[in-house]
Formats: sequence, C-alpha cells, structure tokens
Amino acid sequence: MPDFVSEALRASAECLDTGALSRGEPALPKEFGWRTERLVVRDVRRTWRSTNTDRGDTYLARHWYEVALADGRVAVVYFDRKARRETPRWWLYTLADQH
Repeated sequence: MPDFVSEALRASAECLDTGALSRGEPALPKEFGWRTERLVVRDVRRTWRSTNTDRGDTYLARHWYEVALADGRVAVVYFDRKARRETPRWWLYTLADQH
C-alpha cells in the first residue's frame, strides 16, 4: 500500500523526455530532491492528466506520472500547471515500496 506524502519536490534540470515541451507537456526530470533523499526515476509506468472546471470552462490542471525509482520504490508525482511562479510545480503524491 502506498504512503500518502503530498510534499513539494525539487526537480533536477536534466529531463527524461526533452520532446515533451514540444507537445505542451512538462519535461519529467530524471531525478528529484525530496527531504534529504534523491529520487532517481528509472522508468515511467504510466501517465495521465486531470482537469478542473472553472466558470464553465474545463482546463488541464495536472500531469501525473507513476514512476519506478532506481531504489525499487514506486512513486506517483504530478506537475501542477496552475502553480504560481513562487510555489513548487512538482509534487510527490504517494511513495510505495515495491515487493
């Protein structure tokens, strides 16, 4: 069972998919800083998007990624499209040990 975390991540500048920006998607970093740990992305297991509705308009709110980490754990991270400049854009949603 994954642990609910919901904490901001520090994204590395190096990305897994540099073509993502040309598709209007965020470029998933190869690694994140979280607390005192370094979370290194090994594989992307799946991706999806969530939307919000405001005043009758539907817009893309978050890009979600389920990723396998180099240490064997599985994380769900998301990119918050509506985050302001001074707030974090990448978040760790859940983290689970892989057995």
